[in-house]
Amino acid sequence: MNAKLTDRIATICFYLIAFLILSVLAILIGFILYQGLHVIDWTFITQPPGSILTGGGGVAPQLFNSFYLLVLTMLITIPIGLGGGIYMAEYAKPGKWTQMIRLSIEVLSSLPSIVVGLFGLLLFVQLTGWGFSLLSGALALSVFNLPLMVRVVEQAISAVPKEQTEASLALGVTHWQTIMKVILPAALPGIITGFILASGRVFGEAAALLFTAGMTSPVLDFTNWDPSSPTSPLNPLRPASTLAVHIWKINSESIVSDASKIAAGSSALLIIGVLIFNLSARFLGQWFYKKLTSTR
Repeated sequence: MNAKLTDRIATICFYLIAFLILSVLAILIGFILYQGLHVIDWTFITQPPGSILTGGGGVAPQLFNSFYLLVLTMLITIPIGLGGGIYMAEYAKPGKWTQMIRLSIEVLSSLPSIVVGLFGLLLFVQLTGWGFSLLSGALALSVFNLPLMVRVVEQAISAVPKEQTEASLALGVTHWQTIMKVILPAALPGIITGFILASGRVFGEAAALLFTAGMTSPVLDFTNWDPSSPTSPLNPLRPASTLAVHIWKINSESIVSDASKIAAGSSALLIIGVLIFNLSARFLGQWFYKKLTSTR
């Protein structure tokens, strides 16, 4: 078999694999949207759920909780993950200490979600006295996201050509200024990819949140934005069920006659939310990257 024929066969195989992946994704998203789009209307989005009402009410609190939990989780994850990735890429020296950190990252990234949920139940729910709350759920999800963010940031920084760093240092710029002004802007696309991947886990996670954020939400007063109020949507110490938890609860515990229909609508809404967030984050990241590179 000559080299050209081998190259053509390999190229066809890679295209087929890419087509297969895209087909599976399209079929999955298409099926969920086909089953659930007809359920979604303004009432479904803006009304709270009802446990005995036909139609099950809406998912307004769960939808808000999903995005609010995402914000809380990323406020914790991004600074620590970014700092950890910078340390591992720019400051960590080969040795036992660095090996121990890498081993810890690998162990954390492989923990089952139910184990993280039980850990969060013990530490964030019981020992702190917060009970089931958004903050407990955000801290538990940060345990998931930190290993991913650290590895993605480290890989994105390591992929920046060394010549850029050396040129900056040769001009007398300090190491920290080089990281902030040269390395991070160049590594921004990879960092944004890690941010999107970590955000997707927040949207889709349910097992860990069952033990930390809870399965119910109080009646929220969307006119009261005082974080200290028990009925305020911004109160981080209130229990909160997300869309993913709501889907699980509807399928397992609901007594309404059209539970499958409600779950399908919630799933479609969850998919739409993830797509909108991912596309928005990608667009904003590219815009920010172009703005940074145009001013350098």
